[in-house]
Amino acid sequence: MPAPTPATSHDPLRPKRLDEFAGQPDVVTELGIVLGGAQSRSEIAPHLLFAGPPGLGKTTLAGIVANELNLPMIATTGPAIEKAGDLAGLLVSLERPAVVFIDEIHRLPRTVEEMLYTAMEDRRIDILIEQGPGKSRAIPMALGEFVLIGATTRAGMLGGPLRDRFGHTLRLELYDTGTLASIVTRSARLLGVTLTGDAAHIIASRSRGTPRIANKWLRRARDVADSRGITTLDADLAEDALTLFGVDKLGLDKLDRKLLTVLCTQFGGGPVGVSTLGAAVGEEPGTLEEVHEPYLMRTGLLNRTPRGRMATAATYRHLNLSVPPLLAAAETGPAADSTDSGARQLQLG
Repeated sequence: MPAPTPATSHDPLRPKRLDEFAGQPDVVTELGIVLGGAQSRSEIAPHLLFAGPPGLGKTTLAGIVANELNLPMIATTGPAIEKAGDLAGLLVSLERPAVVFIDEIHRLPRTVEEMLYTAMEDRRIDILIEQGPGKSRAIPMALGEFVLIGATTRAGMLGGPLRDRFGHTLRLELYDTGTLASIVTRSARLLGVTLTGDAAHIIASRSRGTPRIANKWLRRARDVADSRGITTLDADLAEDALTLFGVDKLGLDKLDRKLLTVLCTQFGGGPVGVSTLGAAVGEEPGTLEEVHEPYLMRTGLLNRTPRGRMATAATYRHLNLSVPPLLAAAETGPAADSTDSGARQLQLG
């Protein structure tokens, strides 16, 4: 594993302090209490686990924790730590108290997880020394103070003993449109973009509840404005830009719509396995499961059943396809009403 270096963010849109972080009020409140309590006792902060979908600010919050504690942050990822020796080298190299951030921590090998147990609890790691064929001896090595911050999109994949060693777990939720609009407005100001309120709302409503996506579409809308020599990014330009990049009124992109179209037209609405569906659209099943399916399920456009993925009546309507008679006949009762209502509300922003 390459030696991790102190992490610095070159993204001007990332908040640097807790009071600059928009949204996630429960997370901000709890984090403020945890960090403030540790500082008032002149103690190192507890180890923290940030869980939630991608793009909601887990990495940003790790940087904020380091700034609030006035500590350097060393950043790496779970896949980059291939063996216990990689972790040992990282922790032993710390010359003073630091924040150690491991993104995708659920992808750590089991042997590395096990080494973290004593590192987190006792600030100690055990180095195995070979003493001949089949013989080895564990040499304990003391570690300096550090705060481990783990980030994961799949907290359930973490071993229970590792999860239990975090002093506090904070779960991030998808953002509402109003909060995203305020984030887009702030980002536009930092980028020097003149943005109308209506344009901010349009971008926010099509960003799948995710600040990272909202900032991405703001930047692409700025590109369109610059290419046309326009100085003010208004609602019409925001609509044009998002349409140009294949984003519809529900925030679905080209692959989302391709996935749903193939499901409805090639597989009769399902059920169909994710591997088969992935092969049909030319995408890895893991990408469909982690990136696309959660949002499609939240909008009521996809059902994940034990037999496979299935389209809903709302899926056919969104794609301007005829709803199959059997699906239309089954579309009765409160559950069906709430599904279509949720999709319509998202479409209205």
